[in-house]
Amino acid sequence: MRLRSPLSSAASAAILFGLILACAGPRATSPEGTARSAQPVPEVRPFWMFQGGEASAALDLYREVFPTFRELSMERYGADGPGPEGTVFRGEIEIGGQRILVSDSYVSHGFGFTPSISFWVECAGTAELDRMYDALVEGGAALMPPGDYGFAPRFAWVADRFGITWQLHVAAR
Repeated sequence: MRLRSPLSSAASAAILFGLILACAGPRATSPEGTARSAQPVPEVRPFWMFQGGEASAALDLYREVFPTFRELSMERYGADGPGPEGTVFRGEIEIGGQRILVSDSYVSHGFGFTPSISFWVECAGTAELDRMYDALVEGGAALMPPGDYGFAPRFAWVADRFGITWQLHVAAR
């Protein structure tokens, strides 16, 4: 893939990410099934912007941890950039039925991921929670180590080494 722009890198990145996110879904309907508006309803999906070329390593980790991981599409930068060759230009994955867009930003930003937005994972049991926790916490940080916090028999909140946060939960039986 070859991308060139006369704009600055920051302006190019802003336009690129805006285009990636600009997508339309089906029309809105009323409870009776009739169209409410001729305007398309935007499709909303999480977008993970990695820095430092970490997207591929993160996806490798999630492919190992989550049995439901699927790579839906993947485009990488070529030798002509503007991002480093082989890094993720635009990709789409699915974990547990949730579609997520991913990209490696070639522009350095003064921000990363924050724990204020996290992914809630319903685990089948404590063994699954512990397996996921152990894999995700490696190189990351325990925000709430596995335990009984009163609202579930087993819960953990972890930030993985890429900054994505996961709330792992075993429902009360």
